[in-house]
Amino acid sequence: MIKTLTVPVDHGNRNMKTRNLIFTTGLNLLDRKPSRGEDYLKYEGKYYTLSEKRIPYQRDKTKDPRFFILTLFAIAKELERKKEIQPEDVVQIQLPIGLPPKHMAELCEKYEAFFKGTGKVQELDYNGKKYHIVIQDTMAFPQDFAALVTRYEELVKVPKVVGIDIGGFTANYLLMRFGNPDMDYCDSLEMGIITMYNQIISDINSEHDLLLEEADIDSIVKGDTQYYEDTIVRAVEDKVQGFVVDLLHSIRERGIDTRTSYVVFIGGGSKLLKRFIEKTDRLGQYLFIEDLRANADGYGILYLMSKAEE
Repeated sequence: MIKTLTVPVDHGNRNMKTRNLIFTTGLNLLDRKPSRGEDYLKYEGKYYTLSEKRIPYQRDKTKDPRFFILTLFAIAKELERKKEIQPEDVVQIQLPIGLPPKHMAELCEKYEAFFKGTGKVQELDYNGKKYHIVIQDTMAFPQDFAALVTRYEELVKVPKVVGIDIGGFTANYLLMRFGNPDMDYCDSLEMGIITMYNQIISDINSEHDLLLEEADIDSIVKGDTQYYEDTIVRAVEDKVQGFVVDLLHSIRERGIDTRTSYVVFIGGGSKLLKRFIEKTDRLGQYLFIEDLRANADGYGILYLMSKAEE
């Protein structure tokens, strides 16, 4: 039987997200079937498992075939949730995806073609269960705007909303006026959480002769400071606060004053840095969308809207 499933996927630099799932943007290729109990995907005769070691930042993810495999993982995980899907079914996948707003014009068609694949029926073996899928339709939408759409009813009345999505490697921002995106005021800044980590690790090593890992910075940012010297805690917190201030100043330099706009913070980075963001004096009214899957949810909404207009 032919069935249809819409699977919105957010290809983050740190995490992959669907409407229901979050997993690290990391992948292993194996020569043989992995040991019992480890989730795997078999595709075109090769075995893959997920990894906690993320793939290095890729501005154009079509240049790395691992992102297509990660997309298949996302699809397989969503199929596993659908108990009505049977091995003999052919599932037509509708795949809404996203791009930083600034990259839409350049990469939209390229992304849609890459993630659609061959357009033919493919067999996935996920943990021994076989699925037959065809990626029937792929459509790309702007990040940030997608997340804002999930709160559209309350934001459509606001004269000027700026969505700031702090992700793994980039911080994307987009201005929305009465519910409509203003593409003249959007950009993708290389000021994500990974960038912040790398700078802090380098600074602490230089200034205190101490090697920190990302997990250490995570702990301090989250307030779990009991395992670290007070001097190091203060140094890290000062640097995180400086990073937040620099980010808001960078957006101000591009023509958006976050004190006169309704600012909506999106993404895992925003959630992580919330207490530091709220300490700044660069904000007027603001809102945090703390669901890390908001962009994926928004891609699904925008996809349905686009199909309704056809």
